[in-house]
Amino acid sequence: MIAYALRRIALIIPTLFAIMVVNFVIVQAAPGGPVEQMISRLKGSDVSATERVSGGTGEFKAQAGASDTRYRGARGLDPALIKELEKQYGFDKPPLERFLLMMRNYITFDFGTSFFRDRRVVDLIKEKLPVSISIGLWTTLITYLVSIPLGIRKAVRDGSRFDVWTSAVIIVGYAVPSFLFAVLLIVLFAGGSYFSIFPLRGLVSDNWASFSWPMRIADYFWHIALPITALVISGFATLTMLTKNCFLEEINKQYVLTARSKGLTERRVLYGHIFRNAMLLVVAGFPAALIGIL
Repeated sequence: MIAYALRRIALIIPTLFAIMVVNFVIVQAAPGGPVEQMISRLKGSDVSATERVSGGTGEFKAQAGASDTRYRGARGLDPALIKELEKQYGFDKPPLERFLLMMRNYITFDFGTSFFRDRRVVDLIKEKLPVSISIGLWTTLITYLVSIPLGIRKAVRDGSRFDVWTSAVIIVGYAVPSFLFAVLLIVLFAGGSYFSIFPLRGLVSDNWASFSWPMRIADYFWHIALPITALVISGFATLTMLTKNCFLEEINKQYVLTARSKGLTERRVLYGHIFRNAMLLVVAGFPAALIGIL
């Protein structure tokens, strides 16, 4: 068992390396990028953009014949300015060197500066992480609390009208993206078109610190109600059907027939014998769900 665990852990390193290589190649081959974005801002006479590469003067030199470039929209820009942009974003180095620098920075948890926000990536992550963890934890918890009992109920009543109409609801929830549910919920309950019950933005109110603790908790749940609802509606379908199929597979096994022949009640058979075995596959996906929160 220990040897197997060590082998699995050892496989993480080449797997991560392969993922990094593929990710680097895709990003390098994809059109666009920070240089082209900066060029488009320069062409639009964005003063803040030109100050970053022209020493604060807010001006850039154009040449009508400077069309020999691989960047879209660079016609008329000074080639020296384009080279300065490439140097600023590290594209003046060969791909292999850029990849090695990227790996070194990732190993030391140095994610650099965002090309599009002009802020350290670590600071951006710290800023958004509390919201992601908060919404993700509640979404995961509610999804499991809804999906497991519903899946068990569907397995016990397989083929009934309850199973049919809940399957229809699950299919609709699975087929419609969560962002569409989010837009619908905003229009209905937060946009002012129909009902203005929930806030449009924010994790808590601006004057949250002045509330009492019960009011703080209520205000917090008031703000996260709509996003969590949208995520749960589109996220519980897979887990529900997985739970149902796992229970259906266990219900027809020999040990269940043996337990029933001993005179045990259906509830005792379901939760005392079937539940433990059927939940193994369901619980196995819980670590991945926690990682997905981030």
